[in-house]
Amino acid sequence: MTRDQRYKAFQALHARPGAFVIPNPWNAGSAKILAAIGFEALATTSAGYAFSIGYQDSAPEVTREHALENAREIAGATTLPVSADLQNGFGHSPDLCSETIRLAAATGLVGASIEDATGDTSNPIYELQAAKDRIVAASEAAHRHQIVLTARAENFLHGRPDLDDTIRRLQSFEEAGADVLYAPGLPTLDAIRTVCASLSKPVNVLAGLKGATFSVEDLAAAGVKRISVGGAFARAAFGGFLRAAREVKDHGTFNFATEAVPSSEMANYMAHPKR
Repeated sequence: MTRDQRYKAFQALHARPGAFVIPNPWNAGSAKILAAIGFEALATTSAGYAFSIGYQDSAPEVTREHALENAREIAGATTLPVSADLQNGFGHSPDLCSETIRLAAATGLVGASIEDATGDTSNPIYELQAAKDRIVAASEAAHRHQIVLTARAENFLHGRPDLDDTIRRLQSFEEAGADVLYAPGLPTLDAIRTVCASLSKPVNVLAGLKGATFSVEDLAAAGVKRISVGGAFARAAFGGFLRAAREVKDHGTFNFATEAVPSSEMANYMAHPKR
């Protein structure tokens, strides 16, 4: 499938009725598994990738080059449309956001997200006009290079649970040209419903957070178009790994092997065709 075909397929997913799930692989192998079991699109996870190479999420050691190489491997592992978590664009200026989008397109991606988190714990969220200017630049680059751009408002992940400000930001990003709007960490279905009703473009919601047990049906009824899981699948995988390792270390038994995926099944997943 050509990149143009995958871009059009990704657009079509956002245009059809109902909600769809876009899970988050952290490497090529997990991408192949998700494709083989029938998902229609994929998105990278900065957290899952960082954990897999021994860093915390958003660690400065995980550079733009690292993130884009990980995205390239995931995009090359299947025929599915792939969107990338590009954090804050790996730079504060609008020009850097634009350049990051251009480079993302060159990896084979057909989607990308840019967030309004600064990476500075003392001042975690960009001022609204600066955040909008960054999305304007990213949107212009995205539309030149066939990228579906998701704009993220990060208040709820950075100790600022201000729904009104989050909606103002998302509306500003919508006006700036973003194709999809996303506020990770919304706490309730009522909050999600309010956000969706306040916007005209598709809304992505983060599922898989502890305590947030919304179903696909619940979220679709609230007006959500796209559902991602962020680093949750990676953390679930690491959870299985930890349970197995602790069983061996603490009890000297190997019962975990009864639940391990058989080698033959893994071989079948890894044989899933690349693009």
